[in-house]
Amino acid sequence: MLRRLMTALSMAFCLAVTALAANAQAPVRGSPRVEALLARMTIAEKIGQLVQMPGGRQKALNSRIDDNERARIRAGRVGSYLNVAGAEATRELQRIAVEDSRLHIPLLFGMDVIHGYRTIFPVPLAMAASWDPAVPERAARVAATEASAAGLHWTFSPMVDIARDPRWGRIVEGAGEDPYLGSVMAAAQVRGYQGVGLDRTDTIMATAKHFAAYGAAMGGRDYAGADISQRSLEEIYLPPFYAAAREGAGSFMAAFNEIGGVPAHANRALLRDTLRTRWRWPGVLVSDWNAVAELRNHGVAESEGDAAELALRAGVDIDMSSGAYADTLEARVRRDPQLLALLDEAARRVLMIKERLGLFDHPYERSDPANEAGAMLTPANRAAAREAAARSIVLLKNDGGLLPLAASAPRIALIGALAQDANSQLGSWRAQGHVEDVHPLLPALRAAMPHAEIETAGDEIPAAVAAARRADLVLLVVGEDFDMTGEARSRADLGLPGNRQAMADAVLDTGKPVVVLLMNGRPLAIHRLAERAPAILETWFLGVEAGPAIADVLTGRVNPAGRLPVSFPRASGAVPFPYARLPSGRPADADPAHDTTRYRDLPITPLFPFGHGLSYTNFTFSDFAVRPLPNGTFRASVIVCNDGARAGEEVVQLYAHDPVASVSRPIEELRGFRRIALAPGEAKRVSFTLSPAQFAIWDAGRWRIEPGEIQLMVGASSADLRGRAAFRIAGAGEGREPAAAIFTPSSEEPIR
Repeated sequence: MLRRLMTALSMAFCLAVTALAANAQAPVRGSPRVEALLARMTIAEKIGQLVQMPGGRQKALNSRIDDNERARIRAGRVGSYLNVAGAEATRELQRIAVEDSRLHIPLLFGMDVIHGYRTIFPVPLAMAASWDPAVPERAARVAATEASAAGLHWTFSPMVDIARDPRWGRIVEGAGEDPYLGSVMAAAQVRGYQGVGLDRTDTIMATAKHFAAYGAAMGGRDYAGADISQRSLEEIYLPPFYAAAREGAGSFMAAFNEIGGVPAHANRALLRDTLRTRWRWPGVLVSDWNAVAELRNHGVAESEGDAAELALRAGVDIDMSSGAYADTLEARVRRDPQLLALLDEAARRVLMIKERLGLFDHPYERSDPANEAGAMLTPANRAAAREAAARSIVLLKNDGGLLPLAASAPRIALIGALAQDANSQLGSWRAQGHVEDVHPLLPALRAAMPHAEIETAGDEIPAAVAAARRADLVLLVVGEDFDMTGEARSRADLGLPGNRQAMADAVLDTGKPVVVLLMNGRPLAIHRLAERAPAILETWFLGVEAGPAIADVLTGRVNPAGRLPVSFPRASGAVPFPYARLPSGRPADADPAHDTTRYRDLPITPLFPFGHGLSYTNFTFSDFAVRPLPNGTFRASVIVCNDGARAGEEVVQLYAHDPVASVSRPIEELRGFRRIALAPGEAKRVSFTLSPAQFAIWDAGRWRIEPGEIQLMVGASSADLRGRAAFRIAGAGEGREPAAAIFTPSSEEPIR
């Protein structure tokens, strides 16, 4: 049965043989130290390097470390731990590994450090809303500094899955719906975690996850399969992974899901042919939690031993927590010399990563209790978190210029239980963040508006209405609790949960001016709020400096410039509805009398489109043009002017469309952006440099560049386009990497 399964799996998602041959990767060999170690290792010790054990849970670090685990370390039967942290704890376990085991091989310690270790930054979807790669890069740098001081070497981040269905709870962990934006953010986080080199003791190894198409889960149900075409896989879901690999991510994690019936942990074509051979990526590939053993649930393995063999053959180096490698692989390897060669490859890669991290020469340098104590939650780290939070806030609506708040507002009602829910601001992955670390909104607002009288009320409707009636202005805080997004937190209904919509309606019925503060980890269907409330701020879950950052924006100390990294739907039944959708023979028409691709009970547009965000000032775009450059590239430029009375920032967004191609192309695709600051009356020329390879189409195993016209659009969102131009690609060609992963250089220069 296993042979039949292997044959079927090897047929799935096959790439062109010629393309693979052209990109064939030579066998990787380690340093003399690594090769000498490998030659001395028994089969059991090699398997041990592939075994990752849970040493605790995130809420109870180190809780599973006992005498049995210490004996496993001494015997060389474990290569890494997750959820083991703390300088003293990691130092003691490392001492056992390097002093008491036969080969003295150090351990790896890993943990889900997703958006901060102790200093918690905004959730990743929020940081993507900054449209500023410096924000997630700096957050990752701070996280690496703190986590490495706690003895960690490895984070299972960034999550770079493209997600176009907000019902999927893990959309909160990624950069949203667009592969170009996702690629830029993925690369930024890898740079932040890994710094200038993994041998530096203030760095940690990044993990690009989940490879691949985990965010394409059918119906937005976590762990469900992805039924997508090869072109969609290559053009939409793989580019951020390629960007992470190109940036040098030391680790990848395989996905829980299957693609076309092939589970990722058994998908040789994906893990070996694409990742290792075509992309030439040399790092270590780890399974997701228990996912090797779960190949039996997928129906492709009859036993745990079959599952372990399938995963090793596919290219999974490390088995996280399932025990399948530890329990069954040795007998399989002894029967099959081919498996021994694959075992050697996997063990070699683990040893090479440990060497790259400097663990053989300096096993204890990341486990210094004195360094740990001084690294956490420093004033500089808090300042970085506050800036990241403010840059991530999106002004969705501001009718009548209700925001920023007037300093003279005497009575404010702060309504909604989320307003004082410090726990939710930490998000669903909070590493070692503590609730008491969070600076909440109420004291921050009182500090920012010392002359205002601020009354609070929760979600109880009578109390909320009474507080609203006594106020001159209402701050209505609604959304989701932190535990409603994240892993295994898919939702069929994207409306406000519980009684929050009824409470919001009752408050709005008072007729008082209302500013809505959304707190959430996914796009919500809030059409009733959008119709009635004059002002709406999307504040996400912003981390330990949430309160001061929100107060900064409310009072105008910070002019908001965040932009949506994912569209907001009008109704739960309207998803997925990405901006970069394919054209139709009958394009959507606002007139329901025409038979077009639309819902008859909804407008043809999203509630808030991809890239949307407002400001307290006004920006104009002019003089958009594109011209060829001598090296075969093209430069598109536009003048952006701040016509308002306040300093502010605009995110200049560049979109492209191939109007006539061999296959239908998306109506818009993001191909560049730049966040610029402008004083009142100031103007800048913003330029983007594009190459023909950025418009290549995946076709039969290669990136094909087709000649013809490319249309460019520039504007303030995917639906607010202010200029159009076009250029022609003169001849056919072939690209070398995913089109959406190619970075678009940009620049800005003052107009004098």
